[in-house]
Amino acid sequence: MADDQGWGDTSYNGHHILSTPNLDEMAKAGIRFDRFYSGAPVCSPTRGSVLTGRHPFRYGIFFANADNGTDAPSKYALPARERTLAEFLKPLGYATAHFGKWHLGDFAGPKRSAPTDNGFDEFYSTTRKVSTVNPEAYWTQDGPVPSADLEGDDSRILMDAAVAFIEKSVQRRQPFFAVIWFHAPHEPVVATQRHRAPYTQYPGKPENYYGAIASLDEQMGRLRETLRYLKVEQNTMLWYASDNGPEGDRQSSASPGNSGPFRGRKRSLFEGGIRVPALLEWPARFPSPRVIRAAASTSDYLPTILAALRQPVPKQLDGINLLPLLEGRKQLRQSPLAFETIGDTRGSPKLAWVEDRWKLLTDLDGKDDLLFDLDADPAETTDLATRQPRICAALRAKLIHWRASCARSRQGL
Repeated sequence: MADDQGWGDTSYNGHHILSTPNLDEMAKAGIRFDRFYSGAPVCSPTRGSVLTGRHPFRYGIFFANADNGTDAPSKYALPARERTLAEFLKPLGYATAHFGKWHLGDFAGPKRSAPTDNGFDEFYSTTRKVSTVNPEAYWTQDGPVPSADLEGDDSRILMDAAVAFIEKSVQRRQPFFAVIWFHAPHEPVVATQRHRAPYTQYPGKPENYYGAIASLDEQMGRLRETLRYLKVEQNTMLWYASDNGPEGDRQSSASPGNSGPFRGRKRSLFEGGIRVPALLEWPARFPSPRVIRAAASTSDYLPTILAALRQPVPKQLDGINLLPLLEGRKQLRQSPLAFETIGDTRGSPKLAWVEDRWKLLTDLDGKDDLLFDLDADPAETTDLATRQPRICAALRAKLIHWRASCARSRQGL
């Protein structure tokens, strides 16, 4: 998973400057999701949705964790009662490890909720953002990583650790579950001279932003090559997505991230804040490329993976098993997607309900709702709320019911 990469920040999605040949190859060879949503418009909640299959408002991760680069405790921690993908897979014999940005709790102290507290055997991770060159504050399960081991490109550093884990697992003939969460291209985004070189005509933030994504893409190519070299690529599921849309109030030299044709950016519940690039490779199961235009989400990872392993799928999830869509047995998502966030939303309401073609945005405060037909108007330019009051009322009632369900979940009910 990338960090703050917009839907338009890949060449396969039409970026006119940035080159992402390895992601492009994944898109050509595997499953490309054209309507894929992050669980939230900011970092920590989306990460929780990946691991639990549940909306983070069910367990109290409402926004991004402490992100000030200090030793202040995190605001939120993944509760021990939440069962993660690692905790499902470990009893099945999987080796489990996390690499990169964790952001779901601290590794020590009052807000401790480290990867090893949540089903992972090992980790090589940070609690929050770091520089994308010469990063600091990495930890393993044995303690802090020496600064001498953290020189150079961050995407390469964390992939070094991930590749070593995968190689070790294959040598042991043990199935593995590796969660690899890049810091790129999150602020403070910098890139090595080699990765900036193709983009020097866009000086300053843009060349560093493009260079950081170029490094991430390079390491995705390295990961794919490692799987092929180890002869495990055929029956390995390789998922890729971003955790939310690009940073900034608008695209500019100070905020070069590209949300494609969509309205909004990070923190917003308009499409540009939550619709992200997403891919899946699984050659043994899906040998031919396909494009999925139905809605899918980071919350769908857990139920899809459990279904693929023929394991029982828990009932109290917000995500769904995507296999019927992936296999072409269904064309439309059969379950709605709900969103809630707090804080500055860059002008969007704080709640959204997506059901088939319809998207309701509301604050549930008596002010006017917004309603969009995403099939006809994916850029959310034409509000249909006054023309479709019955649809608004029906979606609003479902959203209220879902929100009450989340409140009960937070109480452990």
